[in-house]
Amino acid sequence: MPKDTSIKSVLIIGSGPIVIGQACEFDYAGSQSARSIREEGIEVILINSNPATIMTDPSMADHIYLKPLTTKSIIEILKAHPQIDAVLPTMGGQTALNLCLEADEKGIWADFGVKLIGVDVNAINITEDREQFKQLLKKIGVPSAPAEICTSYLRGKEIAQEFGFPLVIRPSFTLGGTGAAIVYKKEDFDELLTRGLEASPIHEVLIDKALMGWKEYELELLRDKNDNVVIICSIENMDPMGIHTGDSITVAPAMTLSDTTFQKMRDYAILMMRSIGNFAGGCNVQFAVSPDDKEDIVAIEINPRVSRSSALASKATGYPIAKIASKLALGYNLDELQNQITKSTSALFEPTLDYVIVKIPRWNFDKFEGADRTLGLQMKSVGEVMGIGRSFQEALHKATQSLEIKRNGLGADGKGYTNYEQIIEKLTFASWDRVFVIYDAIAMGIPLSRIHEITKIDMWFLKQYEELYTLEKEISNYKVESLPRELLLEAKQKGFADRQIAHMMGCLESQVHTLRTTMNINRVFKLVDTCAAEFKAKTPYYYSTFEAEIEKADGTRYVDNESVVTDKKKIIVLGSGPNRIGQGIEFDYSCVHGVLAAKECGYETIMINCNPETVSTDFDTADKLYFEPVFWEHIYDIIQHEKPEGVIVQLGGQTALKLAEKLSKYGIKIIGTSFDALDLAEDRGRFSELLTDLKIPFPQFGIAETADEASALADVLDFPLLIRPSYVLGGQGMKIVINKQELEEHVINLLKTIPGNKLLLDHYLDGAIEAEADAICDGENVYIIGIMEHIEPCGVHSGDSNATLPPFNLGEFVMQQIKDHTKNIALALRTVGLINIQFAIKDDIVYIIEANPRASRTVPFIAKAYGEPYVNYATKVMLGHNKVTDFTFNPQLKGYAIKQPVFSFSKFHNVNKALGPEMKSTGESILFIDDLKDDQFYELYSRRKMYLSK
Repeated sequence: MPKDTSIKSVLIIGSGPIVIGQACEFDYAGSQSARSIREEGIEVILINSNPATIMTDPSMADHIYLKPLTTKSIIEILKAHPQIDAVLPTMGGQTALNLCLEADEKGIWADFGVKLIGVDVNAINITEDREQFKQLLKKIGVPSAPAEICTSYLRGKEIAQEFGFPLVIRPSFTLGGTGAAIVYKKEDFDELLTRGLEASPIHEVLIDKALMGWKEYELELLRDKNDNVVIICSIENMDPMGIHTGDSITVAPAMTLSDTTFQKMRDYAILMMRSIGNFAGGCNVQFAVSPDDKEDIVAIEINPRVSRSSALASKATGYPIAKIASKLALGYNLDELQNQITKSTSALFEPTLDYVIVKIPRWNFDKFEGADRTLGLQMKSVGEVMGIGRSFQEALHKATQSLEIKRNGLGADGKGYTNYEQIIEKLTFASWDRVFVIYDAIAMGIPLSRIHEITKIDMWFLKQYEELYTLEKEISNYKVESLPRELLLEAKQKGFADRQIAHMMGCLESQVHTLRTTMNINRVFKLVDTCAAEFKAKTPYYYSTFEAEIEKADGTRYVDNESVVTDKKKIIVLGSGPNRIGQGIEFDYSCVHGVLAAKECGYETIMINCNPETVSTDFDTADKLYFEPVFWEHIYDIIQHEKPEGVIVQLGGQTALKLAEKLSKYGIKIIGTSFDALDLAEDRGRFSELLTDLKIPFPQFGIAETADEASALADVLDFPLLIRPSYVLGGQGMKIVINKQELEEHVINLLKTIPGNKLLLDHYLDGAIEAEADAICDGENVYIIGIMEHIEPCGVHSGDSNATLPPFNLGEFVMQQIKDHTKNIALALRTVGLINIQFAIKDDIVYIIEANPRASRTVPFIAKAYGEPYVNYATKVMLGHNKVTDFTFNPQLKGYAIKQPVFSFSKFHNVNKALGPEMKSTGESILFIDDLKDDQFYELYSRRKMYLSK
């Protein structure tokens, strides 16, 4: 059946600000969907309140509304666009589904003659309403765990009495496991039941018998109107039931399932999908399987929308689920659509993987002091990484190297745990770093059977770990001069980094790199092609691995490298790795725009990143995508292979910036601002000398490396003091202290967590106003793209402040100082590209807090507020293609735009929610107001001092 020709205009609902449990995977889905629908000549209107994402970029849709996700906004849009025929709510996570249901209940869709596509209301209700879902499973003969619905406290107690403990409480209609809990003992039941009933918008929970220790699996499916179903990907959770899938280490394809059980699981999934209503689109189904020979299957849940897992499955297989799901929503059938990667097979063709994918979540517990760091049914991670390898071991290593938590992979870096009690505790109460602790347990000699008994992780995974440790022990017997080639090749094939192998043998990383180069053990690049090389792929999407040499009949030996290097001029853009607090999706926005601008300048663009949730890792964003860790060794090997003109580091946040020194040392050209200029801005000593020369004021400061030095400095600088480590992101470890005791305590703590770091002590300007400016500079000319004033006082991290564009109460004298300082600093730092400068204003004097010569968190916000493609301009300046004076700047903004931070504190009970110099927000939204009399502005301004924590 071809597409529905009656649809001429579609409304897509986005997912709003990023919160734990609903992150940029929906930005990726929404962006793909908008492009997919527009390809059909259909108008796309989009609502989303998140300014940081590429999804709300003007290039993505015909009309974009950066408005709050409420039915009031929906009515405004439908009145302004009476031509809207249909609404697609499946691309914006739970937020979009819930808003769609609310609009349906209020009769809004019916009033405006808008039909739902991609899902029907019955399907949402059946899957979200735990009781209806349970009845449906019973009717179609799919097994489920013993469970009862509860809508009152009293009924809950009766169910608990009947089932016994442990129990699972799951609220209806919530997101990312909000309010869900495992109850191990009677004493905790009352509090957790109350919390669950409160978390559900309809005050309903499902109480089920906990299937603790069962294995957990997910299947990603697509279905069309003709009832054709394809299974895109099977995903196995390495962590057993009891840990939210968003916090689990997951592996694709499933590793430890027998074929019979897998077929049965497929049949159940297809049966469930076909029985939840007449809809066409993507679906995620979760199952539990008993960890014995019987392999009993129990259905857990089904989500009739794209999900976190479908973003992962899309990147894992190369099959763009959101793109195809959008076409199905328009009425197409799977057999009428092309596979986007091969361009020669049908979309009805199920992907086949000839590699392994491992996803590891990224947590930010250091931002939530006092948070419960154990993992459970409530999702707590803020991002994720994905590793692709020829084996589980290689993929696992690549994923651990992508996390950016100062680890070089599993073991062999001197950072493992060696305390028996600590290891047992971290295994028993699933800790965020359990992926590393398993290795430490094996290294300590704890038997696999004991590790399995505690963690219930399948023995197959544990044996894979054991093999890695055995290999480490074997290599440790050798020196770099005597290491046999086959052992080095095996270590590389299993994913060990050069610096880990160097650690094993007590030599330098560069010596290992030289050794493998002389032994001809080099990375080769393989295609992600959806079809295990059965058909030719047209899309350049690569991962690296190591292969044994193949010998031809004539005796020549070679390794098969599928990445063909062209003779075009190339630019590499380094991505920002996993999302985390302080470095989120706004850097993905910048990277995507950087890639597109470099293409416009005639370069072949190459993207390196390891985050499966983002648009930058979409197979058709850059000319070539290397899905690899943003980790020195991987990057260097790609650069050696591709030989680009240079590398852009200033769009990928601190992640890419940190690699600038290495690139510079190895003679690789950094596009835009040089490493020396970047370092000058980071090095407080050099930077303050520069400011002194420029006669620009800055708060008095000093540098200390011990608690004694800090104490001596305090006498000179005077309290209150702001303490911060150098070279960190998102204000990590920053604190305001008001006396010697607090100072000593914080300094000792910091030096323990970040050993060898220089600490900066600034005199804190109490009661100052904070402002920031972003600018583009070409080395000679400076254009300020935006000046923002923070509503909160100086001392609250800029990422946690409500900020207004333009400023609302800075006088002309202050504004002139900000403009002058910005221009002078940008030129003095020899900036080529973007720069962000932060100011504190006290008694009409503008002090400099810091300068970052890179894309900042605020650039996408300013670009959206003014409707200008600033990253595009800045990239063209970096490439030397244009001067700042070549562009006609024409910012459009009536009134004010306010950047509002959004927090995920609901995931962390008993955490200090006060704001201070360390960033805690996970996302942001944008609010447009006409003038300062607006009630919302008035409310924000009146609360501004409430949160400051010292």
